[in-house]
Amino acid sequence: MQLNCIRSFIGSVILNSFIMELLIYTRKYNQADAIQNFINFYHSLNMKYLASDLLEKGFSPKQISEAVVSAIKIAKKSRLETNAHFMPVFSGIHQNIIEDCKLSHLGYGLVLMNADSSLDVVAEFQVEVLQQHLKIKN
Repeated sequence: MQLNCIRSFIGSVILNSFIMELLIYTRKYNQADAIQNFINFYHSLNMKYLASDLLEKGFSPKQISEAVVSAIKIAKKSRLETNAHFMPVFSGIHQNIIEDCKLSHLGYGLVLMNADSSLDVVAEFQVEVLQQHLKIKN
């Protein structure tokens, strides 16, 4: 599943100052679709982070997009179930709706590990993870 959350995170504005509900109706539901919808809902319960949260940590939209793309590639190479860690969603920021990505704890960590290392938060995270892995104390 190549995620739409990486397609155009960079400022894609869908609605401006407008709230609406979306209802999708189909006459007949496919059982496989219903099962997949349940699985997606189940995975989303463990996704506590949004890629857009990184804006508050000094990331640019482009840096976030690149980090999410890298994280998804690594998850696929590692044979992780990507839909358990990355889910495209829409978020509201400053009265605009943007394409965003919900992230599991592991997904969030992968994004941080693969982000631009010139950012302090990324460098600190990478050192902290390595220290914990090697059980090194300051």
